Amino acid sequence: MIPYGKHILKPTRQIKLAKKKDTSGTKGRKGFDLYYSNIFGDRWDALKASLLTEPSYVSWNPYENEIEVPYYLDGGSVLAALSLPLEGAERVLDMCAAPGGKTLVLASKLPENARMTSNERSNERRGRLHKVVEEYLPEEIKSRITVSGFDASTWCKFEVETYDRIFVDAPCSSERHVLSSPKHLEQWSPFRVKTLGMTQWSILSSAWRVLKPNGYLVYATCALSPVENDQVIEKLRDKFDNVVVENIDILQIQKNERIPILRPEKTKYGYHVLPDVQSGAGPLFFSLLKKREN
Repeated sequence: MIPYGKHILKPTRQIKLAKKKDTSGTKGRKGFDLYYSNIFGDRWDALKASLLTEPSYVSWNPYENEIEVPYYLDGGSVLAALSLPLEGAERVLDMCAAPGGKTLVLASKLPENARMTSNERSNERRGRLHKVVEEYLPEEIKSRITVSGFDASTWCKFEVETYDRIFVDAPCSSERHVLSSPKHLEQWSPFRVKTLGMTQWSILSSAWRVLKPNGYLVYATCALSPVENDQVIEKLRDKFDNVVVENIDILQIQKNERIPILRPEKTKYGYHVLPDVQSGAGPLFFSLLKKREN
């Protein structure tokens, strides 16, 4: 994999939240700034400026003899997908898979004879997912991947304890995209973050029921707010007594895969790649969870 853009080393650190301000009910551009400055304090101006720059991508193509064109995706996304340990897995689920970059990374690490379901509820986005799988994977691996279109939040109503490994890249605020769209920025409100947190919880709790005992799950978002990240994990831990938050040897993963070195910041339950200190990579939050067998 060849890096695209510049990458720098930054020390891992615990994110410190700013002193709270009352931002309830404040909407639009002003509300957006108040809300995130409440989280990041004096850092927010630099972080916001980095979100307005061109994202930093890496190329992904471990099949150079079979696939000519690499797929470009955020370095944080690559790292998050590689954080799901696939050794020994037989059935893998990418639960919210479009546009397909993380499916490509996961597919490249599938154990021999393992199968993967790549799921996307949206018809339009699922069409793009189909195209990515068709264009960027060799035939042998494609033959072991099924693209589906189910509602992730209700998956557990139809099957439970079915998959050894699950990757949940949940729908989120995607602040980078909000900032680049004047229309979406003016429509932003704190309620949107709260609503997305509820959606993320419904998907993650469903995925947890679908995961087999002793299985692993990575929860990820491209959101900035703890409401959509750590607080969703915390709610899972409060609801289920078999949630184990695992440490990830991030440096070793990057060395093994020869991908650009990133230094995610440690949060309460996971890791956060933030673009102001990672040369444009991210935002990308991810957490590795193990389902302890009761």
